[in-house]
Amino acid sequence: MAHFNPVTPELVEELKRVMSPKQVKTDEDYLVAYQTDEEGNSHYFSKPEVVVFPESTEQVVEIVKLANKYLVPITPRSAGSGVACGAIPVYHGIVVELERMNKILKLDPDNMYAVCQTGVITGDLQREAARHGLLYAGDPSSADSSQIGGNVANNAGGNKAVKYGTTRHQVYSLKVVTPTGEVVEAGSRLKKSSTGLCLEQLYAGSEGTLGIITEVTVKLYPQAPYVFNMVCVFKTDDEAFALPNKILKAGIDPTSIEFMDNEALVMTCKFLDMKMPHVDEGCDYVIVTVESFNEEESDRKMELLCDLAENNGSIDEFEADKRIWTLRKQFAEAARDVDKMFQTEDFVVPLDKIPDITKQIPELREKYGLYCVTVAHIGDGNIHVLPLNKEGLSPEEWFNKIKAFHRDLFPRVYALGGKMSGEHGIGFKKLDEFAKCTPAPELHVIKAIKKALDPNNIMNPGKLVDMTGDFVQE
Repeated sequence: MAHFNPVTPELVEELKRVMSPKQVKTDEDYLVAYQTDEEGNSHYFSKPEVVVFPESTEQVVEIVKLANKYLVPITPRSAGSGVACGAIPVYHGIVVELERMNKILKLDPDNMYAVCQTGVITGDLQREAARHGLLYAGDPSSADSSQIGGNVANNAGGNKAVKYGTTRHQVYSLKVVTPTGEVVEAGSRLKKSSTGLCLEQLYAGSEGTLGIITEVTVKLYPQAPYVFNMVCVFKTDDEAFALPNKILKAGIDPTSIEFMDNEALVMTCKFLDMKMPHVDEGCDYVIVTVESFNEEESDRKMELLCDLAENNGSIDEFEADKRIWTLRKQFAEAARDVDKMFQTEDFVVPLDKIPDITKQIPELREKYGLYCVTVAHIGDGNIHVLPLNKEGLSPEEWFNKIKAFHRDLFPRVYALGGKMSGEHGIGFKKLDEFAKCTPAPELHVIKAIKKALDPNNIMNPGKLVDMTGDFVQE
C-alpha cells in the first residue's frame, strides 16, 4: 500500500500562500480534466485532489517542499500529450501543471542555442529557430502540442531521430527541482565534459520520477537549404524493411526513414478524406527525408536513393508534398477516431531485426483477436503497432486483452535485443511489463537511484518502477 496522506484544506491554503489563489484549483471540473493525459481507457483514470499552475522555478520549489511536509504525491505535467499514462496521478495528490512556464528566455543565433522554460511548445521553438535560419531537431509527431520539458522528461523521439538523435541528444543543460526541493543545474553548454556524473542525461528520460524540469538549454543547428522527401512504394513489408540499412550504408545520411503499412494508410486517408497513389493497390509507403547544404549533392543522393529503392523492389518513387507528412502526423488522430482506447506500442529493435519481429505480429493478432495498424521509424528500429478496440470491448476487457498481448509480445522483442519503448516511455501503463522484462541487477540500480533522490517517494510515484514496497511509513 502507498503511504501517502490526502490533500488537506491546510495544504491547499499553504499552496495558495506560496503562489496565489488563482493558481490553485480544486474545482471538480479541473480534477476531472486532469484525471488522464492522452489515455482514452477509463480503467487508468485517476483524479488529483488539487491542480496547481506554477509560474516560476521558485514556486515549484515551494510546492515540492510542501508535498514533502504533508507527505502528498506530486505528478508533474507538461501538456499531457504522452501515451504511457505518465501524467496520470495514480495516487491522487497534486498535479503540477507547467503550461504557464512557457517563455523562450533566450535564443542565440550566433552560438546556436536556446534557453526555454519547461512549458514552451515544441513547435513554437521550431518556428522561432527557423526565423533565424536554424533548426531545433527534436521533432515528435506531437510537436504542435507537446512541451519541451515533457519531451526531455520522456526522451521523446520523432521523425528526425535517425540523423539528430532523440530529445536527450538536443540537450546542453537542465534546471531541475529535486524531489526534496533543491535546484540543480545539470549539464553545461559544452561540446564535451568528463567532469563528474552526466546528470542531465540521468534526468532526461526519467519520466518525472527524479525531479521537475523547469528550464532547458537546447542545441540548435544550421538549417539545410536543400531538403527532399521521397516516397518509395512497396508491395511487401519485407522489401520495405530491407531498405534502411542499404540507405545508411550508401552514405545518404537521411534525416528520417518512416514507414506506413497499407492498413495505416487506408485508415488515415479515410480520416483525412484524402486519396493517395497506390494505397488502393495494397501497398506500403517508406518516406525518406534527406537534407543537404549543396544542391548537386542533394540531386546525387536523390538519384542514388531511387536506384536503391528500385533495386530493392520499389514499384514507384515520388517526391512527397505536404500531404504525406499530414498523413504521417495525423495517423494517431485517425486511430483515435476509430477507437479512443487505441493502444500505441513503440517497441524498438536493431534494424536487422525489424523483419523478425514484424513477421510475428500477424500470429499475435490472430491469437488475441486484435486488429492492428503499423507505422514505424524504421531508420532507428522503432515500431508503432496500434491495436484498435474495434469490437467495442469494455475498458476492463480491453485492458486485460492488451496485458495478455504484452505478456506475449515483449519477451519476443527482448529476445531479439530490443526494448519495449523507443520513445513513449514506461509510465504507469507498462510498469509491470518493465519489471518483468528488466534484469534484476538493472532494476535494482534504478530503484536505488529513485530511493536515494526521492526519500519520500513523492515525485510521480507509480511510474517507471513500483516503489511502494521499498518505503515504510515512519
